[in-house]
Amino acid sequence: MKLTYYGYPKCGTCRKAEKWLETEKLDFVKVNIAEAPPSEEQLREILLFSGLELKKLFNTSGMKYRELNLKEKLPTMTEDEKLQILSSDGMLIKRPIVVGNGKATVGFKEENFENVWNN
Repeated sequence: MKLTYYGYPKCGTCRKAEKWLETEKLDFVKVNIAEAPPSEEQLREILLFSGLELKKLFNTSGMKYRELNLKEKLPTMTEDEKLQILSSDGMLIKRPIVVGNGKATVGFKEENFENVWNN
């Protein structure tokens, strides 16, 4: 089964992750997260498969996150509201995301990729 890779072409970490996937000869579809962010349903799946908390999906170092003052707003938002805002703008989502075969990773740490995608 093909993996889906959500990345941003100008992001150095995304490029490293993409290169890792190519080096390991993993079959993946590349999606520009800024142009086509995952839907709320896809984000729920990513959360389930990754085992992460919802707050870990936010790109807290991004300009958009700061512009929207999400640090202050997130604690009072519902899960549905958080997923809605994430799916509305890919630049709010921590990247890269790789999902497939009932697994998902968010961000890139080579050791984590080894454990998840080479097993």
